[in-house]
Amino acid sequence: MTTATVWFITGASRGLGRAFAEAALAAGDRVVAAARNVEPLADLAEEYPDALAPLSLDVSDRGAVFDGVERAVAAFGRIDVVVNNAGGMLYGMVEEATEEQIRAHLDVNFFGAVWVSQAVVPHLRAQGGGRILQITSMGSVGGFASVGLYGAGKVALDAVSAALAMEVEQFGIKVTIVEMGGYSTGLFTAGITATEPASQYETLRAELAEMWGEDAGPEPSTAAPVIMELAGLADPPRRLIVGGKSYDQVMELDQARVDAYRKWEHLSRMAPG
Repeated sequence: MTTATVWFITGASRGLGRAFAEAALAAGDRVVAAARNVEPLADLAEEYPDALAPLSLDVSDRGAVFDGVERAVAAFGRIDVVVNNAGGMLYGMVEEATEEQIRAHLDVNFFGAVWVSQAVVPHLRAQGGGRILQITSMGSVGGFASVGLYGAGKVALDAVSAALAMEVEQFGIKVTIVEMGGYSTGLFTAGITATEPASQYETLRAELAEMWGEDAGPEPSTAAPVIMELAGLADPPRRLIVGGKSYDQVMELDQARVDAYRKWEHLSRMAPG
């Protein structure tokens, strides 16, 4: 008899987190679905009463995260796959953002994932292994106007996750940095905090709006099969871009970065370090 995989998914009430939870449940797995507001999960809880455990959790509260992980383990006896998905969008120019907005944003998008990682590692180590999927963004390859602070949180999570992967591999714990492309998750609606617009940036805002257009991207459910297959790989990658279009864009950005370095190679080599 095969034991069902137990998932711990943050930000599970909507968007990608919800899609991942639905896919895992449909596959016969069990899910601890963590979110600040678990009311949107009522229909799933009714459909899967023995397989879904909604967990009200604010990932920015480190103590609550550790307590929540303990409750998750108590619910199903173990955790096999951790998906650090909780997050939001801080939209606006760097100059416009307040200290309160920046700290609140990073408390969720960066520190929340760190707290969850710290809380689950002892359990995964004790059981001899597990998976941690750190949901970042294709935007974590660098900053971009008006979403720079969002990118900063993802870049920081990327760096910490790369270090974590090296540290815990010896315990049979596999960490993958999952660089998501653009999906219709409500990130720019329900999940957004916006700065007070400064008039000096009106022209740039208009250019960005025209460039991005109104396409919200594909449905989150289209990304779920990738996550399901990734979680089942015996030797998963340290990094994975999710989305064919996003893959192409990241490759172009990487090539542009290499070209820029080479253009100024002579200046780099003036120093011996």
